[in-house]
Amino acid sequence: MQQQRIPYALADERPCLAAPGGKPLIVHIVVNVEVWPFDRPMPRGILTPPHGQGAVPDLPNWGWAEYGLRAGMPRLFRALSGLPASCAINSDVIEVYPRLAQRILDAGWEWVGHGTFQQSVKSVPDERAMIVAAKTAVERYTGRRMRGWLGPGLQETFETPDVLKDLGFDYVCEWSIDDAPDWMQTAHGRIVSIPYCFETNDSVIYAVEKHSSGEMAERLEATLECLARETAQGPRILTVPLHPHLMGVPHRIAFLEDFLGRLRQREDAVFMTGAGIADWFVAASA
Repeated sequence: MQQQRIPYALADERPCLAAPGGKPLIVHIVVNVEVWPFDRPMPRGILTPPHGQGAVPDLPNWGWAEYGLRAGMPRLFRALSGLPASCAINSDVIEVYPRLAQRILDAGWEWVGHGTFQQSVKSVPDERAMIVAAKTAVERYTGRRMRGWLGPGLQETFETPDVLKDLGFDYVCEWSIDDAPDWMQTAHGRIVSIPYCFETNDSVIYAVEKHSSGEMAERLEATLECLARETAQGPRILTVPLHPHLMGVPHRIAFLEDFLGRLRQREDAVFMTGAGIADWFVAASA
């Protein structure tokens, strides 16, 4: 079987949409803020336990993520100061890390659904109930409607887009199949698919592929050059996916700061949140 939600189309044959504010390079910064429960196996690890005998508590790998929430987040707040950003956030952050939740609220970032804590949607007994719980907690805390969803680990079930649309979400970010948004079909009408990116994702680059500290900046620069050439065919999205325990460490943060500094100087670039991108796409596609 092949998916039927987003019809196949070659990128250079899609309609050329008007750029937001005349700026065709759309920069989407996504900060992933997650709860890794101390009493569960870790979602990912940096250190293999002796003799491969994993156990709970997994202090080294829990501490790897916890460092990001304590020391990495202040660096990301500083690097992103004044910039629009999306925050893919586990709703349990509100209770487990209340001071961090307040800082995110104060920063004015958009809160994007990312589950209750860091676990695949495939592992929960009731997907809809989990999404409702995450959505309700965030909306109660922020006083704003949750409009977007980025599943933990970019995971979905076959029903996830249908559930999201039925619950009133405007966009979803799991489908990394293009450099521009697209319409996705669901059982309850269309929803916007905003592309996320593997190739410029700090989790892929550092946690999976284990590259040197400057690798992400090099990829972002090369991606930027390519996308800038392609904007003659329509706006392109440069996604910058960040995790505080990966990009927020001392030997990497300066690379991000330098790259963002150059982006701020570009006249063809605009920083947008997920909701801003969705609103632009809906209007431009009308």
